[in-house]
Amino acid sequence: MPDPTREVQEFRLPDLGEGLTEADWVHWSVAVGDHVALNQIIGEVESAKATVELPSPYAGTVAELLVEPGQTVPVGTPLLRIATDAGTTGGPEGDGAPARPSVLVGYGPGDAPPSRRTNRPVPDDPVPDETLPSRGTEAVPARPDAKPAARKLAAVLDVDLRTVAGTGRDGVITCDDVRRTAGDGHGSPESPVQASGRITRVPVAGVRKRTADAVTRSAFTAPHATVFLTCDVTPTVDLVTTLRASPSFEGVHLTALTVVSRALMQAIVGEPSLNSRWDDESGDIVLHHDVHLGIATATPDGLKVPVVREAQALSLPQLAGAITDVAERARTGRSSPSELAGSTVSITNVGVFGVDAGTPILNPGESAILAVGAISDRPWVRDDALAIRKVVTLSLSFDHRLVDGEQAGRALATIGAVLGDPVGALLSGP
Repeated sequence: MPDPTREVQEFRLPDLGEGLTEADWVHWSVAVGDHVALNQIIGEVESAKATVELPSPYAGTVAELLVEPGQTVPVGTPLLRIATDAGTTGGPEGDGAPARPSVLVGYGPGDAPPSRRTNRPVPDDPVPDETLPSRGTEAVPARPDAKPAARKLAAVLDVDLRTVAGTGRDGVITCDDVRRTAGDGHGSPESPVQASGRITRVPVAGVRKRTADAVTRSAFTAPHATVFLTCDVTPTVDLVTTLRASPSFEGVHLTALTVVSRALMQAIVGEPSLNSRWDDESGDIVLHHDVHLGIATATPDGLKVPVVREAQALSLPQLAGAITDVAERARTGRSSPSELAGSTVSITNVGVFGVDAGTPILNPGESAILAVGAISDRPWVRDDALAIRKVVTLSLSFDHRLVDGEQAGRALATIGAVLGDPVGALLSGP
């Protein structure tokens, strides 16, 4: 007879916020037959914004897993079924009161950002390296430490991550490690990732797929135009060197990009159209009063744009610290979806790759993006004499529906003027 004290509950993919309608299932942390506690992590899901761990809203026994790693899952799709323990459901119809509410990581009390699980315990954790916290009363093997993209690729190639030797930082498993293992005979011949002759076909999913969709939509929706300016930034480089030795910047990673970011905000004061968006439904132009600065960041999972909120109100040390923090969180996969959405204007530093200039594509919903090229020593005419100076090329792409060429040109000239004489413009206040 059916156990009257147990009821099968279905857990569906919740709304991850920020307008996201689907996500890719990365990894299951439980298996059929496992006992799960309330709020125990059941697996990882990757959206366009971030990789998030999902907690179980029920306590009980896993009856069925309904999605596979690598599968794209629309919001509301059933993920798994749990035979719940009596009086321990997290929903309002449960007979008992749970010790704490079921919380989606990254959206819980205090809006704590989602964490990334590893097979290394925190200093106060008594669990040995070779195990993770137990499910029920039995310890389970630690999950191999791998990048989310590598987990999805391993699922597609049918590669057991426990057989893969990681070559990434601290032994993290990368996509190349998975491909190498698959090439050694561990992969499935029916896998959709196939090497034939001199080509390799790889499915596009996760952040890479969302980025492709976003830039395609932006390129074919907003009429792009780009203006360029090559300028002498020797005073900015000298200022950064001086300020790094100042007590006000102790422990702060100040770079020329920080000064360029402040110069962009100075330009927005005179040309507010750079900090606006086009409302497709009404046909109106929406001007933003706050500058939510997007920092284009290359990550192992693809391009992400974490946001510095109300950047115009930050002092130079605060701005430097905020840029460093949001970029590092994005690179290490610790950004929540809300931290990767809502920018009003963006900046991208292509100079870190040794590139002089580019024509960046707008982040959807924005009217401008500034690309900063490599700062290099070049011959430059100054005071009617030839000298070697620190020179950079700036590229400002803009939505021509919102910004005219005249406005873009003036804005870029303002940025160049600030970088050529930054002290008075940047140190007088926030």
